[in-house]
Amino acid sequence: MSQELLKLRELKQYFPVGKDKFVRAVDGVDLTINRGDVMGLVGESGSGKSTIAYTVMGMYRMTGGKIEFGGESFTRESRLHRSMQFRRDVQIVFQDPGSSLNPYQDVRSILSLPLKVHRVVPPNRIDDKILEILRMVELPPEFMYKSPNSIGGGEKQLVSIARALCCSPRFIILDEPTSSLDVSIQAKIINMLIKLHKEQKLTYMFITHDMGVMRNVSNRVAIMYLGKICEIAPTETFYAKPLHPYTQMLLSAIPVVSDEDEALKPRKVECVGEIPSPVNIPAGCSFNTRCPFKTDRCMRDDPRMKEIEPGHVVRCHLFDEGHGKA
Repeated sequence: MSQELLKLRELKQYFPVGKDKFVRAVDGVDLTINRGDVMGLVGESGSGKSTIAYTVMGMYRMTGGKIEFGGESFTRESRLHRSMQFRRDVQIVFQDPGSSLNPYQDVRSILSLPLKVHRVVPPNRIDDKILEILRMVELPPEFMYKSPNSIGGGEKQLVSIARALCCSPRFIILDEPTSSLDVSIQAKIINMLIKLHKEQKLTYMFITHDMGVMRNVSNRVAIMYLGKICEIAPTETFYAKPLHPYTQMLLSAIPVVSDEDEALKPRKVECVGEIPSPVNIPAGCSFNTRCPFKTDRCMRDDPRMKEIEPGHVVRCHLFDEGHGKA
């Protein structure tokens, strides 16, 4: 059986912003996530991370490309034809739990809806199933009768995770699930997600801009910049041998508190320019306005992904055959 669970091929998501002008939020992304992976998708705000998530879920109609999941294939024309099996197997946990939960319903009503829609259990066993799911996320039984407005931010996110678990999914997209929470609560949520990944044999796409969190939760990492993937690697390789100048810049900017941690960081890569407008992305490599290693070719030609070693690919002219490496 193939280990590939989700494949994105030349995925594009453009948004019109005027006559003949588009924001190229996702611009030709190729990405494969294997069963059991925790794929970290990292990048600055506006890089296209969440747009990929919403396109996979069918919330946006893709501009071009293909999405393959568990034997199903989706293109722009098939956006509205995702099967009920896909809708059971693929779930999402949003960044802000307060806006993703209905404040006028109690937790029992919120969790019972997916159980009813997908007929997970008979109607007379719905309450038992809800109690089982609450135990999985370590919430007490009395939470069934609480409303989102009466609980804290971390508890709301646990309810959101519980809702995603209702249908026994195979794949969960986690869209910055801790970024809106207090630091004291973030560790609890991260530990809960790690535990559920192991116990439920789940596969995650974990979207974040926090490189420290990513190191602790992912087994593979993909870096996005202006709608494109610029590097993919196993997590250990990624932190030990970052290749793309943008990746090196992100890692060198991680705050540390000891000289030992500082010694593990890559050499400082200083950005020399501004992030371009996503409406007017420059010709050639989109990172050329900020890259200290750019050449004339970087100003003309958009680089292609190339595999440097098994599982480690980078989109940078510095690693073309015959070119000295950065």
